[in-house]
This record gives sequence, structure tokens and C-alpha cells, in this order.
Amino acid sequence: METTQFEETGTPVMKPETENDRAHRQRWWILAVLAIAQLMVILDGTIVNIALPTAQHALHFSNADRQWIVTAYSLAFGSLLLLGGRISDYIGRKNALIIGLAGFAAASAFGAVAQNFTMLVAARTIQGMFGALLAPAVLALLTTTFTDPNERGKAFAIYGAVAGAGGAIGLILGGVLTTYASWRWTLLVNVIIAAVAIGGAMPLLKRDRGTDHDPLDIQGVLSVTLGLFALVFGFSHVETTSWHDHYTIGSFVVAVVLLGYFFFVQTRTKFPLLPLRVIADRNRGGSLLAMLVAGVGMFGMFLFLTYFMQLTLGFSAVKTGLAFLPMIFALIVTAQISNVLLLPKVGPRPLIPLGMAMAAAGLFWLSGVTIHSSYTGAVLLPLIVIGLAMGFIFAPSFNTATLGVAPHDAGVASAMVNTSQQIGGSIGTALLNTLAASAATSFMVGKTPTALNEGMAAVHSYTTAFMISAWIFLGGAVAAAIVLRSGAPVHETSDVPVVAH
Repeated sequence: METTQFEETGTPVMKPETENDRAHRQRWWILAVLAIAQLMVILDGTIVNIALPTAQHALHFSNADRQWIVTAYSLAFGSLLLLGGRISDYIGRKNALIIGLAGFAAASAFGAVAQNFTMLVAARTIQGMFGALLAPAVLALLTTTFTDPNERGKAFAIYGAVAGAGGAIGLILGGVLTTYASWRWTLLVNVIIAAVAIGGAMPLLKRDRGTDHDPLDIQGVLSVTLGLFALVFGFSHVETTSWHDHYTIGSFVVAVVLLGYFFFVQTRTKFPLLPLRVIADRNRGGSLLAMLVAGVGMFGMFLFLTYFMQLTLGFSAVKTGLAFLPMIFALIVTAQISNVLLLPKVGPRPLIPLGMAMAAAGLFWLSGVTIHSSYTGAVLLPLIVIGLAMGFIFAPSFNTATLGVAPHDAGVASAMVNTSQQIGGSIGTALLNTLAASAATSFMVGKTPTALNEGMAAVHSYTTAFMISAWIFLGGAVAAAIVLRSGAPVHETSDVPVVAH
């Protein structure tokens, strides 16, 4: 294709289309590719959960081992995200995206043919490693491809909807594949998704040279990677032991020391892994806080509402997944409204706290379910409220957290967004599981262990988790309102598209 330019005489001259022109023209197709890649990473946090009982039966591993199928992925993913963002900046986002997709697909195929527990855990670990390279590259490409304020709002609304709904989509897809195909397809489906994304990325994205070739901050890499690993491991370990377990306490102590040392190093090294200017901005810091809180609270809703629908209401895996569809549709609606119409006018300060307050209201509402409640009577409406709330949280947070970031910082800024969400999910896993289990135990004190009482104890544990999640969101609403700045966001001129290099 050619573009028309004019000489000084006014005579039109046909000029061959540059790669910049082509990338700009095809930017919405680029968004589709990035959304597919992000969906694969997000849904893998839940799609395998549905298949776990079937996989456990097929591969003959214990209940104690079962948690490591989930934990292996979150440990690798959460601890390597900042390094993945730095590598993305160094080798170029297209390279990082394609390597991440190919590695994730290969690990998924390996897991799909797993013959024992060890093979499956190894596959999930490698998935997490390549996911940590893939996720920051996706968001960095989105950040630097869409710099026009109006188009950026639309793009981040779509991305935020995918990120917010990915967990529920994973539940639906996991239920369908496990029920009608095989648990192995919950892994094998990633090969198909990755192939589609690679097929789109190869012709659409220009191979950039990378934007940051400073020496690698080895002290920063080691301290933050091991520190985040210890933090995620500590929260994961709580699930099967207790807050007083020596390994749990030791993990948290190591995490505090190493992460404290990491921030100390970042203030003194010439080429920091995480330039503190990236998180110093109030709007960016508030958005990262929002993603952390949303990670904690969303876990409470997804996990315990899944338990309630399957174990109390008797829903199948497929029906449980489909029951989350109203939430997804509600999220998509408010993601568009908040990011396209409202964020450019009022900024993030009214939107993100509003979303958190709405999420708290929905979870308080859900905490009223009983053993005799029905889906339509007690779950549907609060679920829609929570979906509407998530649209006000995710899309504006992703947009604001990456707005105004210099191109050479885009990868690490994107990694911070994903790290906040991942750490939030790990905290939610441990905190809410532990408190819910304690609530169930307390409920049964002095009662006969009949089926009815045990069922009521289970529901009491779910409602306890909903209630605690609601208070977490409420606290997040107050904190976000304090941290975020008032006024419409300012689009910096430093936002230069990667495709223009």
C-alpha cells in the first residue's frame, strides 16, 4: 500500500507505506493478538483448577500434592515477573512476546502428556516462567502501540475486560473441556491459543530492537526474584499448614529482608531493575494498589462462590462456569464506559474507589447466602454488581498504571501491574482459605457432625470469606481515594510507540 504526500509545488507524490504506517493501520488487529495472549495467561490461573480432581485421579497423586499444581505456576510467574519485564525491554517486545508464547505452548503440551505428578508440576513451573516473560510484553506493547488518548481508552477497556473476565472464562472452558473431552485439554488448548497469537504477531508486529540495553542489575534480580518467591511460597504454605508454621514464618522473614534489600539497592545502583520513578507517581502507585486489592478480593469471590455453586447448589463444572457469564457481561459494559467515556474526563480517582465500594457491596450482599439459597434468588444480582464493579477497577487501573511511562520503562511498569495482581491473588489464597477453614471449624464446635450441620458449616466458611473480601475492598476504596490524584489524566509526550523504532 502507498501513502499520498505532496511536494512543495502541491503535486501529489505516492510514497511506499512504511512499517510505522502499516503498524498504525493494523493497530486494532494488534490489540486482538495481545488480548488473545493475555487471555491465555489469565485463564491458566483457573482453567486447571476445575480439572484438578480428574487429573489427580488419573495420575494418582495425593491431596497434599494437589496444591502444587496451582502453586508451581504462581510461584514461577509471580517471582519472575520483574525480570521478565526487564528482559522484554532488553530483547524487544515482539521477541519477548513470541518466545513467551512458544515457551508457554511447549510447556502446556508437555503437561498435557504428563504421565506422573512430577511431569505435571514441571510443566506448570515452566508455564509460569514463560508467562512471566509474556505478560509484561503484552501490556508494554499495548501501552506503546496506543498513545492517542481516545484510542488508548478503548484499547485498555478491552484489555481490562479480558484481564478481569479471564478467570471466569477459565472456569467455563475448564468445565467444558474436563466434562466433554479430557483434563489434558485444559493444558493442550494453550497450544491452539498460542499458535493463533504467534500467527498474528509475526506479520503484524515490527521487530523492535529493544529500548533498554543497560547492564543487568544482578543484585536487584536476585533479591527481588528470591524475595517474591519467598513471599508467594509463604502464602501458599499457609494453606496446608498454619500461620505459626516455622517454614511459613521463615519464608515471610526472608521475603521482608530480601525485598527490603531490593528497594535499598534500587536507590543506589546506576542501572536499577525497577527505577523508583516508575512507582513514585501517585496515580501509578494508586493503580498498583488497586490491582493488589482486586487480586485479593477477586480470589474470595471466584473460589468460594465456585465451592458454593458446586457443593451447595449441586451445579456441574460446566454449569458453574456458565453461572459466571452475567458477571463477565457486566464487567465488559462498565470497562467500556469507565475507560472510554469517564476516565478521560474525571480521571481515576472517582472510578477506582467507586468500583471497590461496589465490589464491597456485592460481596456483603453475597455473604447473606444460606444452605437454602438459590442462584437466581441470592447469587445472580450480587454477581452482576461485582461484575460492574470490576469494570470500574481493572480497565482504569491498567490504563493509569502505564500512562506516561517512558518507552524504556514500559516493560518493567507492565511487570509491576502483573506482579501486584499476582501477589494479591497469593495473599487472597492463603488468607481467605485459612480464615474460611477456621470459620467452618468454629461453627461445628458443640454440634453433631451430621450432613446438614457440615453443609451449614461449609456455607458459613464461604460467607466468612465473602465478608472479609468485602472489608478488604472497602479498605482499598479508602486507600485508593487518598492516594490517587484528582483530575483528568495527563498524556505525556514521552509515550512513543514501540512500532516506530
